[in-house]
Amino acid sequence: MKPALQTKHLFRIFTNGIVRENPLLMLMIGLCSALAVTTATANGIGMGISMTFVLLMSELVISISRKLIPASIRIPIFIIIIAAFTTVIDYVLKAWFPDLSKAMGVFIPLIVVNCIIMGRVEGFASKQPIPDVIADSFGMGLGYSWVLVGISLVRELLGNGTILNFQVLPSSYQPIIFFVLPPGGFFVFSLFIALNLFIKSRLKDPSASSAANGCEGCSANGCMTTHCGIPENKGEQ
Repeated sequence: MKPALQTKHLFRIFTNGIVRENPLLMLMIGLCSALAVTTATANGIGMGISMTFVLLMSELVISISRKLIPASIRIPIFIIIIAAFTTVIDYVLKAWFPDLSKAMGVFIPLIVVNCIIMGRVEGFASKQPIPDVIADSFGMGLGYSWVLVGISLVRELLGNGTILNFQVLPSSYQPIIFFVLPPGGFFVFSLFIALNLFIKSRLKDPSASSAANGCEGCSANGCMTTHCGIPENKGEQ
């Protein structure tokens, strides 16, 4: 593949995870940990980085060894690889960021069974070369992280009046406890989904544009469709 085409191909894979195939907003997987830890911005950042690290390293190892892993036992091997890197990030957080580790609790060890990672290693990394899985893991990790951080910002700001534990709203602000409770997490997440759908609805659809504007931009030279103003049976006369 030519370098220009290769770059375009990798960029498309990278952007898929950020918007078009965002694991939270579009695929709706990994929601349990996402909604549980997003009561504070620091938690969202920590969880996003941890997930991205485990996803990147797991996809790399599985892509490198994909031809050596027997198909009949691939799932147990995938779980072992994911568990190894989950243990690494868990120990790093406990050693260097004990407060953050304590705040996220059991959800760091539970990365090993997160649907996002298992889905990507099974559906993508086990079949694709190394450059593709690097682009995929960074794209999916960034897509997961920006949604987490966004939800965390809203919940912490409205629920505590702070961002990263710094007071942002006036001291007279009365925190809305609803936003730091589980229902608040679902509510904010639903707002993000609604915003995402609104933005998608405002984007220009090339296929719809061709149909609406007649033959302008139409790639079919002998178009016999009625929207072009030509009867469908004209070619039979």
